[in-house]
Amino acid sequence: MGDDCSSYKNLARILVIAGSDSGSAAGIQADIKTIMQLGGYATTAIAALTAQNTQTITDIFAVPVSFLEAQIKAIMSDIGADIIKTGMLYSDENILFTSQFLKENPHIPSIVDPVLKATTGASLTQDDKADLYRQYLIPTATLVTPNIIEAETLTGIPIKTVNDMQAAALAIYQMGCKAVLVKGGHLQSSSITDVLFDGIRWHLFTSPRISIRDVHGTGCTLAAAIACALAQKKSLTEAVQYARTYVIAAIEQALPIGCKYAPLNHAVSITTFQPEGV
Repeated sequence: MGDDCSSYKNLARILVIAGSDSGSAAGIQADIKTIMQLGGYATTAIAALTAQNTQTITDIFAVPVSFLEAQIKAIMSDIGADIIKTGMLYSDENILFTSQFLKENPHIPSIVDPVLKATTGASLTQDDKADLYRQYLIPTATLVTPNIIEAETLTGIPIKTVNDMQAAALAIYQMGCKAVLVKGGHLQSSSITDVLFDGIRWHLFTSPRISIRDVHGTGCTLAAAIACALAQKKSLTEAVQYARTYVIAAIEQALPIGCKYAPLNHAVSITTFQPEGV
């Protein structure tokens, strides 16, 4: 679907199913900015609307599943997708519908970012959705990208070290996905290590912690950048390296907007990126 009418075959098409952030630091807005900056084309199916700024979330509206379905059908019947990235889905109905959509399209790679809480600490689900992720969404995923808190919630494993991250990654992999990237930004250390397990090998990505104002939207941005890179035919390890390079640059040039968690600068360029062995 969506391939016959497209004359520009080399443009990577990324379908993002996620929530809207009115502050434009995370969610669909961060995804669109990231994908556009990295040379892809983002289409969106909005699962929830949030009223939020750099300090807090004041309200959330769950998009009815019938309208989520209508958005996805409209996109797939015309534009199509080379990869699918999910973020905040919020309601049981939207999680279950999205998991069924991914299950029915196994030929399209998918990145599941299990968004459970915002940087501000606010819940981004109506109630505990870990069981739904474990049972339905994660088994459909090509790659799952939890942060430390999300990995702990999904696995029940307390994470204090990189070894703990590896244990959690393995536990999530055993839920049925093809690969897991556990992000280590919440560990207290002078460096940040992200752990990737692709089902065969472990890959550790380490970089110095950037000592600047706290930021918002890193997880959404990283997953969107990985999705774009995979759609552009990079390997999984190259895609993760590429996305980390982009996110680090965007953090270093974070925008002085709002009173608390700064938005990333999604307009940064990483034209000098060179993949390294890991």
